[in-house]
Amino acid sequence: PATLKMGLGVYTATPTTADATEDKDGQGKVAITAAVITVDAEGKVVACQLDTADLTVKFTLDGKAVANDGFKTKYEQGKDYNMVTYGGAAKEWFEQADAFEAFVVGKTLDEIKALVAEGNKGTADVIGAGCTIMIHEFVGAIEKAFANLADSAATAESALKLGMNVEQTTADATEEKDGSNQVETTIFAAAVDAEGKVLVAASDCVQVKFTFNATGASTLDTTKAISSKRELGANYGMVAYGGAAKEWFEQADAFNALCVGKTATEIKALCAADNYGTDEVKTAGCTILVNGLTKAAAKIG
Repeated sequence: PATLKMGLGVYTATPTTADATEDKDGQGKVAITAAVITVDAEGKVVACQLDTADLTVKFTLDGKAVANDGFKTKYEQGKDYNMVTYGGAAKEWFEQADAFEAFVVGKTLDEIKALVAEGNKGTADVIGAGCTIMIHEFVGAIEKAFANLADSAATAESALKLGMNVEQTTADATEEKDGSNQVETTIFAAAVDAEGKVLVAASDCVQVKFTFNATGASTLDTTKAISSKRELGANYGMVAYGGAAKEWFEQADAFNALCVGKTATEIKALCAADNYGTDEVKTAGCTILVNGLTKAAAKIG
């Protein structure tokens, strides 16, 4: 069978913040949507997988960060996302995402971009196909995935997989220094064969640091667009400021290459006890912390 191009795209919406009050904790919200696609020689989508990490973090009036008890993507929440029960929707979010994924198969980027209609919802055809939610973030992620297309060993027979893992880091504010509630979302996508072995892998990471002062007021500049680590490229500054031999995206590429031929379970085992990679990973040119990558990869099993 003919090989396909594969691309991963990550669309980060503009974050929103609210200051803490006497009655309510302050909060920061951000939605990160990932799309992985395979595309044929005619530029038409063969397969598509989507997910969104809709993240909310909180901080108190006296500038303390509130830790979450874990994060699940909208897809992972399944029926617990409660669009049907509380939102009166006919279908749950994951079912609507599935409907949109199926609808874009056979379409080019221009045709997919034309599916966004009034109020960021889909055209009548999209709604008729069972996707009544807003789709502009899906389309934004798919557009980025097209921009990142590369030759691969994936074919129409391959299964496309997408995993997202969220890690939180918190620090309370002091009189001298802002506190922070940071969420780092790592995305791992792959095309796998019938035995679950990776044929090609792609990854990215989005770090959003919600800052606030000792009186619970948000200090994040929400006018500044948030780029993923891959989008930042050399501007991520690991080489310039961190003294690293290679930039984040280059190290992630080395990790992705090492995943080829491995199953999700085998990829999970590439993380050592200190959250860095095993010797095999380091020798391959990836010396960064890999626990986010391996946790995201474990979800494709």
